[in-house]
Amino acid sequence: MNRRTWVLGGVAAAALAAGAGFARRNEPADGSADVPGAQFWALRFEQPGGGELALASLRGAPLLLNFWATWCPPCVREMPLIDEFHRQQQARGWHVLGLAVDSPTPVREFLSRRPVSFPIGLAGLDGSELARTLGNAEGSLPFTVVLGSEGRVIDRKLGALKPADLARWATQAGV
Repeated sequence: MNRRTWVLGGVAAAALAAGAGFARRNEPADGSADVPGAQFWALRFEQPGGGELALASLRGAPLLLNFWATWCPPCVREMPLIDEFHRQQQARGWHVLGLAVDSPTPVREFLSRRPVSFPIGLAGLDGSELARTLGNAEGSLPFTVVLGSEGRVIDRKLGALKPADLARWATQAGV
């Protein structure tokens, strides 16, 4: 890693830490994070290989939404597990989306070395705020949200995924 990568990682980590304090004070108390609204489904993300991904195109099916970054070791370690889940579950109607809370260049470089079969959206640091609205009061990564086919959040996981998490979600998401 070069110095610039370390500096960018440090800046991003500081921003996430600051966001965690803000999120803790502003977490919705009414459970509204359980049903993402129209603003959520209207989001669009640039993709590392070009083009744009609209969240609306993923609506109506179970969705595993993973927030990650190239500078986050547990995020990087769980990518093959998420990729395997995507390959196994897509025929059952599942969508998987990785949202990179990172700069575009490191994401593109990472994916050129370690490609995945599921779509990646470039959320940048705005991804931290989106994760907060979905229940990540800590502002930490990795963070995964599972939405059922009706669009309701059925589970959240802060920290690295385990095969048991994915197996449980595969059976409970209303496919």
